[in-house]
Amino acid sequence: MTLALIIWGAWSAAKLPLDAVPDITNNQVQIITLTPTLAAQETEQLVTYPIEQSLANLPDLEEMRSISRFGLSVITVVFHDDIDIYFARQLINEKLKEAEEKFQKVLVLRIGPG
Repeated sequence: MTLALIIWGAWSAAKLPLDAVPDITNNQVQIITLTPTLAAQETEQLVTYPIEQSLANLPDLEEMRSISRFGLSVITVVFHDDIDIYFARQLINEKLKEAEEKFQKVLVLRIGPG
């Protein structure tokens, strides 16, 4: 009987799928923006903050973190676990299009009169 249990256990272990351990990472999307000519404070004011404002009212948003450095802006948007990651990415893309329009208006205002 013990030998049968050992054989059955070995056979079951061989048939065990690789994803038996659940993925414990949260659903997150990162937005990385390169701004090689801007200092950290300018990156924060002109890039990071407007993007954060456009993403602020996303559905199922759990947390938003950002880091602004010289020439770099990284925004991490964390969603609830039950949202589909592809749907979350689509929402982010739609909001980034809106933010891009704001950037173009700001750039025109900064470049144009002056």
